[in-house]
Amino acid sequence: MKDEQPVTDRPATGRPARRGALWAAVAWTLGVLALLVALPLAARDRLPEQVATHWSGRNPDGSMPLTAAALFPAGIWLLVALGVAAAFRFRPGQARGHFAAVLAATGVLLTGAQTSVVHANLDRARWQDAAPMGIEVVLVIVAAGAAGLLAWFATRTPATGGTGGTENATAHPATALEVPADTRLVWLSHAANAWMQVTAAVLGLGAAGIALIAASGLSGPNWFTAVTLAVGAVVLLLSSSVQVRVTAAGLYVGFGPFGWPARRFAPEDLLSARAEQRTAGQTGGWGYRINNRGTTVMLRGGDCLVVRTRRGSDFAVSVDDAERGAALLNTLITGAATPTR
Repeated sequence: MKDEQPVTDRPATGRPARRGALWAAVAWTLGVLALLVALPLAARDRLPEQVATHWSGRNPDGSMPLTAAALFPAGIWLLVALGVAAAFRFRPGQARGHFAAVLAATGVLLTGAQTSVVHANLDRARWQDAAPMGIEVVLVIVAAGAAGLLAWFATRTPATGGTGGTENATAHPATALEVPADTRLVWLSHAANAWMQVTAAVLGLGAAGIALIAASGLSGPNWFTAVTLAVGAVVLLLSSSVQVRVTAAGLYVGFGPFGWPARRFAPEDLLSARAEQRTAGQTGGWGYRINNRGTTVMLRGGDCLVVRTRRGSDFAVSVDDAERGAALLNTLITGAATPTR
């Protein structure tokens, strides 16, 4: 058996995914910056003029003026963000997961530390009277590490054989490929909606901001709003991108940055595959849509991979190089329908 070979040999553009990731990073950077500055300034009437910013063991042993306590971590954050931007400028793609992990972990670490500082100094007459630090430090470090790992897994560059551009879009059924019997082929592609990714980032920042304000003691917890924003962020994030793969096992469509949840179609469950032009107006909007045309995962108008199941329904996903994916699927469907002797 020969090694698995990609069906297509043109490099993936990945422009929607990169654009969405870029704007999500910008939203994250600005949101973290706003929280770092706003948290202590919003509590200025309940904080001493000098706030404790360093603890030896559990006791405070260092302080800063309130304004400096707000601006110093913000300055560190800007330096980190600029450093990541400069590094990404010269090494795009290969280390994307590392850059995202640094931004996520550092942002969570700094906002968690700032929240702990505000909470410890809240309603204290002097910075020397600040509350001791204990489990808060451990929780912040653990949360920062978890955020970094999640960001790395969500944005690491997959090892793919490449996908094609949208110039091969077609409005008629794709033909089957001629595949040698001793060759295993795989087709991989992806698509993303930048605005949905940015909106998810904004909603997630809103939920995090509400949680941090509650943790700092500035207000009581508003769980309904925080949970609503968090659920909206997760739903949008999962429906804002897809990873599509066609192998001998059939069609795999993974949702979100982790490729989960996913829908799978075995070749024997399908009647045919085709590439088709569709728009958001035809499918009823963006995201996961169900209407009289069947189920459509609509992330951008244009080329869609459409499969007809044996139940008589259609499943479509907007993705680059759909014609080649459909052609390989038709080959697999024909093979599954041919009885073996």
